Amino acid sequence: MLIRCSSLAKIMTEPKTKAEGLLSVGAKTYLKELAREEVYGFREELDVRVIEKGRMVEDESIALYNSVFFESFVKNTERRSNQWITGECDIVKFNAAGEALRGVDIKSAWSLGTFPVLPEDCGGKDYEWQARGYMMLWECPEWDIAYCMVNTPEELIKWEQRDLHEVDHIDPHLRVTTRRYTRDLEKEELIKAKAEAAQEYYKTIIQKIKDIHGA
Repeated sequence: MLIRCSSLAKIMTEPKTKAEGLLSVGAKTYLKELAREEVYGFREELDVRVIEKGRMVEDESIALYNSVFFESFVKNTERRSNQWITGECDIVKFNAAGEALRGVDIKSAWSLGTFPVLPEDCGGKDYEWQARGYMMLWECPEWDIAYCMVNTPEELIKWEQRDLHEVDHIDPHLRVTTRRYTRDLEKEELIKAKAEAAQEYYKTIIQKIKDIHGA
C-alpha cells in the first residue's frame, strides 16, 4: 500500500501523546477507513459536486494559469511511485537536461466564496504535504499550489447564487492565487518513516478485519 500524495497530510499529523506512537489517532482512523474500503471493495467520495467541477474544468484552469503567467503548460499524465508514496501531479517544468525545475498543482475553486485570495489561505498543511510528496517523487526543488477560479459548469450550479460561479468578467490575475514550497529533505525523511508505519498498521487492520469476520 502506497500513500497517495493527495492524502499525505492525513498520516503526517503529529501524535498528541507518546502513547500513540509515530502515527496519530487521526492517521490511524484514516488508515482504518482505507483498510475497510480495500476489504469491502468500494471507494467513498465526499463533496461530489466540488470534485466533479475539478475534473470538468481542469484544462480550463490550466489555461487560466498559463494566461496569467505566460506559460504553455499541459497536463502531466505520468504517475510516479517509490516504496512509500505515489502521485500524479498536474504540471512539471523541466530543463533541457530533463531535470525538474518546478512543479504546479492546480486547484479549481468551487466558487468565489471558497476561492483563497491570499497565498497563506491556499490549503495549509494538507497541500503542503501533497507538494512535498511531489517534490520527492520528481526530485524537484520547488512546488506551487495554484488556486484557479473559472466558471462552474451550468449543470453543477443548480440553486446556488450564480454570481459566485460565473466569473469570466473578472480580471484573470484576480482569479489565480499561488503558494510556493521549497524542498526539505528532513521532512522527506519524516514522510518515509510515517509511510512505513502506515503500511504496517494498514496490513494489521486488514488482517484483523478478516480474522474477526472469519474471512
